[in-house]
Amino acid sequence: MDHLSQTFQALADPTRRAILAKLSQGEASVSDLAKPFLKEISLPAVTKHLKVLEKAGLITKSRDAQWRPCKIKAEGLRDVAEWMENYRIFWEESFDRLDAYLKTVTAKEKPKGKKNGRKKK
Repeated sequence: MDHLSQTFQALADPTRRAILAKLSQGEASVSDLAKPFLKEISLPAVTKHLKVLEKAGLITKSRDAQWRPCKIKAEGLRDVAEWMENYRIFWEESFDRLDAYLKTVTAKEKPKGKKNGRKKK
């Protein structure tokens, strides 16, 4: 699987996206990252999610004695951002064309309103 596909696969899961959102605020331990999910999934399941993110190059895990801090790896999202940039440009150009078209259509329409602003009796 190519790197971009692996990254999108990692981002496809809402739990992993939530973990990345937490890490975007700063470094966190595995147990801190797991806390919001422990009612729904086990700690080993959270660890598996972290491994998927790490393999995709989106986070790094290190070890400091018993503490295992995780950090977001911004470089991992760079490929996704660059890939999406082409589509952002496409959509902006499409919206610009739509805007220009709507201006020509509305310019051709005559304003509809009441004559003299009064009702007939």
